[in-house]
Amino acid sequence: MLGTSARLLRLLSLFQGQRYWSGAELAERLEVTGRTLRRDVDRLRSLGYPVHSTSGAEGGYQLGAGATLPPLLLDDEEAVAVAIGLRTAASGTVAGIEEASMRALLKLEQVLPERLRRRVAALHASIVPISGGAPTVDLKTVSVIASACRDNERLRFGYRDRGGTATARIVEPQRLVHTGRSWYLLAWDTAREDWRTFRVDRIEGRVSPGARFSPRPLSDAEAAALVSRSVAYAPYPFRATVKLYADAATVAQRIRPTVGMVEAIDEHSCMLRTGAGCPPGLAIYIASFGIDFEILDPPELMEEVRRTAERLARAAQPSTRACLTPLERSSITSSS
Repeated sequence: MLGTSARLLRLLSLFQGQRYWSGAELAERLEVTGRTLRRDVDRLRSLGYPVHSTSGAEGGYQLGAGATLPPLLLDDEEAVAVAIGLRTAASGTVAGIEEASMRALLKLEQVLPERLRRRVAALHASIVPISGGAPTVDLKTVSVIASACRDNERLRFGYRDRGGTATARIVEPQRLVHTGRSWYLLAWDTAREDWRTFRVDRIEGRVSPGARFSPRPLSDAEAAALVSRSVAYAPYPFRATVKLYADAATVAQRIRPTVGMVEAIDEHSCMLRTGAGCPPGLAIYIASFGIDFEILDPPELMEEVRRTAERLARAAQPSTRACLTPLERSSITSSS
């Protein structure tokens, strides 16, 4: 049987892994009697841990949120994951989080065992971040939005769209979505009475929480699809629908949600909806998948794919083009 101190650490670890436990489950895990369990819970309370209890046949214990942050118990893999996550956050896209992340990382590294410090140091030395010029967002703004999503509070803010037009918005926030490059807020726009996606770095001025609202039912998958449509399809003047002859899971590995929406048709094919500024680039992009496809819409893309195929075929036979007269070459270029 574990000693008292070791048992308390084990009990705290169980609470951090799962907030609520029945008394019988905890006693069984710790291999103690119910009376010993109650004494151990009282010891945790005396150390400042807010452990709540309910009585009766279905009674149990729950670790509440306290006024101070209690020490965390992490296994080796969890500690390394947190250290790497903090290092990554320090060079991420949220402005203002860098200093806090580095302070937390220094505190964590001070208490890591030597074997883990070596692992973390090796990972830090091997990882080289490449800045892609991603837009940064304000930490306070992200925090206010996240709290409003959690508490179902309306938000009022100024917004500047991709065309530079500034508007005042009142929305019912639903989700914060991070694509790896940009942060987006998915919300119900009360004036337009529809779902809208807002780039957080384009939100201007103060973000003010307001009255509570009843959230509309929306699953995570539906939220992701709305954001994907708003980012990958709706903003572009040229939009296409393409049938790809491969299963949706395979295609989804090659196409980011910010580039196109993939919907399964059957186990052997799927539908891609995507947008672009002009047909030529989109034709090349779709052909680069290495998957058989069929253009469903629009007709302009069908014609562009035909011209691209002819151009590529000519490129594969340079000797044929070399034998043409300048006038013939000019005629081919004009028709392309």
